[in-house]
Amino acid sequence: MKNETKSNLKSVKPHKLTATDLPSVRIADASFPAPFRSGLEYSSPARGTWNIVQTGMLVPECHEIYVCAAGCLRGVVLTAAEMGLMDRFSTVAIRENNLLEGDMETLVIEGVTDIIGKLPKRPPAILVHTSCVHHFTGTDLDLIYRELRERFPDIDFADAYMNPIMRKSGLTPDQLMRRSIYKLLHEREADGDTVSIIGGDIPTQPDSDLTRMLERAGLTVREVTSCKTYDEFQKMAEAKAFISYYPDAAPGGDALAERLGRSHYKLKMSFDYDEIDETFAGLADLLEAETGRTGLKLTVDEISAKRAECEAALAETKEIIGDTPVVIDYTYFPRPFGLAKLLLDHDFNVTKVYADSVPGIDRESFETLKTERPDLLIYPTVHADMRFANTANTAADEEGCKVLAIGQKAAYFENTNNFVNVVEGGGMNGYEAITRTCALMRDAYINKKDMRGLVQIKGLGCEVCVR
Repeated sequence: MKNETKSNLKSVKPHKLTATDLPSVRIADASFPAPFRSGLEYSSPARGTWNIVQTGMLVPECHEIYVCAAGCLRGVVLTAAEMGLMDRFSTVAIRENNLLEGDMETLVIEGVTDIIGKLPKRPPAILVHTSCVHHFTGTDLDLIYRELRERFPDIDFADAYMNPIMRKSGLTPDQLMRRSIYKLLHEREADGDTVSIIGGDIPTQPDSDLTRMLERAGLTVREVTSCKTYDEFQKMAEAKAFISYYPDAAPGGDALAERLGRSHYKLKMSFDYDEIDETFAGLADLLEAETGRTGLKLTVDEISAKRAECEAALAETKEIIGDTPVVIDYTYFPRPFGLAKLLLDHDFNVTKVYADSVPGIDRESFETLKTERPDLLIYPTVHADMRFANTANTAADEEGCKVLAIGQKAAYFENTNNFVNVVEGGGMNGYEAITRTCALMRDAYINKKDMRGLVQIKGLGCEVCVR
């Protein structure tokens, strides 16, 4: 009789799913803010969004030090290596004895001290990234930073976090990172001719409505993506007012404005004409009050012209794309349901939105679509079954465009080479976000891209911003 060994392992899914088996929900049946239950999560190969390493590297001459277990260090080390910035990156590995002996504070202080002593040039600033284990063990982070600042008074230290347990509550690691880098700014006297744009990874588009308004006001504009030296970065603190438009940047802008005693205006990224006018009118009022500039608000005729330009762009795009299915994901723009509503209102064939949650800023569009477009489908991006999506969706024909994707994750899940390759809003805002999106859609429809090659590049555009 043969000896047989039975495995106790059970396949998570015994067979590959078809497109109709993939998890989804009609928007009419979706709940706010979480259409899907949280569980085992999948991470797609679409890597274009920025991570905390890349955002931290935006600060010129700043050195990043990560303190965590060796296994967790792999991803951040690879990111720094891929960027070619290992000379600005170091690690301190936590071992089992550090947990058992309770010397975590000493490990961080002495580890950072050792790294500084071995650097060929002392950096003006260091971001020290602690991890979830420091919170589990009750590490005294205040003591750590106090000691480091006493030892190295010529270096600016800021606390940063690589902490996955923060993902579901409070400020996310991404929001904390955008707040941390502006903690490095020193107090400076305000300059009434200067404003600073806070928290974006991607440079603000030179022809965006925001850029044009600030140029119209004759203001000097600074943002971290254009700073080449640490001294130049410090000049951002001279701003009379701070402006943020990427939603995850808002907490950092609030903290900075409170610390320096300045104003912070949260400009809304929107695809709604009335909301665009409202948010820019509010900014104009603030700038007039803070800088004494006048005439910043658009006239009725100027607004009409901008709206007409958008309508023409939408009509041209619809004529070219026709009834081709359009799918959208949240990585393209932080308000995917607002974009879906705009396109559906102009008769585009939007069939899917890929989003794991509904941002609060996007709730109004979400609720409107629930009533007006009840059959619009929402798909998750992190559900475990989404690992089958790319193979479940048949590849686009060699000729023509089967589906047009707006965003990298949508492109990957739909397995299409016709896609808009932009992340985090691409520095767009105002009416320009609508006309530019239309231009990108037309280009994506006409010109195929190498989807598999492009979506695997980490931090889309970071080579433009990081020096």
